[in-house]
Amino acid sequence: MRIVLLLITSIQFNIYGLEIRDSSIKWLSWEEAMKLNANKPRDIFIDVYTSWCGWCKKMDASTFLDSSVVSYINKNYYAVKFNAEQLDTIMYDGQKFVFKLNERRGVHEFAEALLDGRLKYPSYVYFKTDMERVMISQGFKTQEMLLKELHYCSEELYKSIRWEDYEKL
Repeated sequence: MRIVLLLITSIQFNIYGLEIRDSSIKWLSWEEAMKLNANKPRDIFIDVYTSWCGWCKKMDASTFLDSSVVSYINKNYYAVKFNAEQLDTIMYDGQKFVFKLNERRGVHEFAEALLDGRLKYPSYVYFKTDMERVMISQGFKTQEMLLKELHYCSEELYKSIRWEDYEKL
């Protein structure tokens, strides 16, 4: 009976031309994104966050739930959610990255490498399919601000215009 109901619902959506969309970003681990990128290359978007970051939580509760952001990221990027204080070891490009304790909370070496040591949360890192880092962006973003960055990187607009100039358009 459930199968019949599901089929009827699917047929109705197809008849009326309605499209069923993902309601959330398909977040991956770094390792999952690397495996997928090796088989089917796609740009990579990394959200570097911490569990205590209020602005990170606001991004999760607002901007990252916006349907246009969800749709654009899921279509154009492998999205990685990376906790800058995670304890798991990351292996990348023959190098081992680990969590290191410091005078405050501690930080993962991979987060430091991604952000060139400028640890501010939330931060976003954009990579092309060949793992060329295009841009690091920091701070809370509205839906409009994030979409502008996403387009800038995925459409390779950085090749013809500086971000500072594009941002003003």
